[in-house]
Amino acid sequence: MKRLKITNDHGWTPRTLRKQERKIKDASLRVRVTAVRLVMEGYLGKDVAKMVNLCRQSVALYVSRFNEGGLDHLLDRRLPPGRVPFLTEEQQQELRQLVLTTTPVDVGWGISSSWNTRILQSYIQQTYGVFMSREGIRKLLHRLRLSWTRPTYKLVKGNPEHQAAFQKELEFIKKN
Repeated sequence: MKRLKITNDHGWTPRTLRKQERKIKDASLRVRVTAVRLVMEGYLGKDVAKMVNLCRQSVALYVSRFNEGGLDHLLDRRLPPGRVPFLTEEQQQELRQLVLTTTPVDVGWGISSSWNTRILQSYIQQTYGVFMSREGIRKLLHRLRLSWTRPTYKLVKGNPEHQAAFQKELEFIKKN
């Protein structure tokens, strides 16, 4: 088995790497820097792997990435792009405004006074020609920073004098 070596330190020393470790908030990225620092201090790859609870191949990968491009290359995490969303960004914002500013009755979509995933599911299918599951719609609404709240009702025709008298009577009943 070949010993891991830092071939290009890019101006980093074990001491400066330790200082950098303390600044990094993400634990997985901090482990990468720790592994490189320990190899730089002269520990074997398998010993470093045990110390930081990784496999030896991961330690070797981190060392080679550090050798190639320094700390920036070591900390770079390119995530795969992921699945293409069902609705475009414009359609999502359009849907967000629809939910915030209107009710299903306003757009002629049933008799309900508030939006729910079932109504939105049929609306999205009719308007955009896209079928989304109700759970997918719930997650979309969450990403759009919308949360479900129960509608509240305000008694506009209520008599304030009668309500105040009722409150006094209620307080009297609670005390007795």
